[in-house]
Amino acid sequence: MYKRRNSSVVNVGGVLLGGDNPIRVQSMANTSTMDTEGSIAQAKRIVDAGGEIVRFTTQGQREALNMQAIRDGLRRDGYTVPLVADVHFNAAVADTAAAIVEKVRVNPGNYVDPGRTFKHLEYTDEEYADEIKRIEAKFVPFLNICKEHNTAVRIGVNHGSLSDRIMSRYGDTPEGIVESCMEFLRICVKENFNDVVISIKASNTVVMVRTVRLLVKVMDSEGMAFPLHMGVTEAGEGEDGRIKSAVGIGALLAEGIGDTIRVSLSEAPEAEIPVARKLVAYTEQSAAKRAVAKAAIAADTITLEYDDAVLEDFQLKAAMDAGALLIDGFAHELVLKNPNFSDEIAKNLSDAILQAARVRFTKTEYISCPGCGRTLYNLESTIARIKKAVSEKAKSDARFNTLKIGIMGCIVNGPGEMADADYGYVGAGVGKVSLYRSKECIEKNIPEVEAVDRLMQFIEEDLK
Repeated sequence: MYKRRNSSVVNVGGVLLGGDNPIRVQSMANTSTMDTEGSIAQAKRIVDAGGEIVRFTTQGQREALNMQAIRDGLRRDGYTVPLVADVHFNAAVADTAAAIVEKVRVNPGNYVDPGRTFKHLEYTDEEYADEIKRIEAKFVPFLNICKEHNTAVRIGVNHGSLSDRIMSRYGDTPEGIVESCMEFLRICVKENFNDVVISIKASNTVVMVRTVRLLVKVMDSEGMAFPLHMGVTEAGEGEDGRIKSAVGIGALLAEGIGDTIRVSLSEAPEAEIPVARKLVAYTEQSAAKRAVAKAAIAADTITLEYDDAVLEDFQLKAAMDAGALLIDGFAHELVLKNPNFSDEIAKNLSDAILQAARVRFTKTEYISCPGCGRTLYNLESTIARIKKAVSEKAKSDARFNTLKIGIMGCIVNGPGEMADADYGYVGAGVGKVSLYRSKECIEKNIPEVEAVDRLMQFIEEDLK
């Protein structure tokens, strides 16, 4: 039954994470961080929807410095929500942001290590140890700034942005993801810096769940109990994004793992909050229902019954209850019953949950990010255009229904997530898009107006 994992408490600008504190709900803005008024307005909408922490991308010094104006504007209007600066590729930006905001997120995959090129690198043990010293030399001064300003740190590892160094030694594995995190955590412990929150995210729910479980085990073995932020990255939009998030996040919440969550949807950030709230509210009940369902598994089938009249509630609860059981291989079939919905709707939902848990694929899989200030095209309309184009092609060629397609706003996770996709559409600049086949870039910087048609052409040529 449900028992919350014991973790340390971190104060993020007055919002306490971990321990016996409530599971916190947060989101990330998708405005340009240089758009001060637009960013303030969106942060307010997130807070008004129930969000407790708001994150902004800070890709450069200008964006990091402008976080002060955003913060001042929110405080002026009575909004005390803690702000998080999201940093990739430039450690100096993290130093600047640490003096301004309540928390800074750094990505171990690109904080000091260069952007990955998917090259295999050979290191002796001595050379590998020297790389860790190089990280420490950059990371410790940052931690000192955080200590001075009471700034918390989120060590946020993404499956899609592991460094070439980690990939070369550990491969594309949960062990590699965890080690990427632990390298930084060990420095924090050595420096007696405890205001740390950890996140490990992947678009693949199986990888996400297994990796977070492994991280908890490794932390326990090294005497660490830092609070955890949960999320399925690039979950997508609509019901698929909700179901995938509920499968991954729900699998862990019901096991007592998770102190703060974000449901990453390719929609307006404030739309994420009600979904996250529902997952948190259902956590303990899901643990109980899952135990009953596990005991009643028969003929390799999980059977679950509901009476919810709201479709989204039915979707989220079923995905939370069945997710971990499917991921862990206790069954490979799912039957859902609800008198308020047709058998067809229930069957479609069970198929979607089976796909989200990576048991069986019955339709095109879309791996799409929620967007942020780095995204330089309209993500929602582009997703709709790609889905429509694929749907049209699938009418005459059912193989389109078997594809995984990544739709990514920028290069932070784009190329890495393409390794889990057959094809990818990645923002490359203003009005420019790069197209991928798996993790290979097949065309760079093509005009956005041509990109969807070119993507369809590439797929058709390959299928021939």
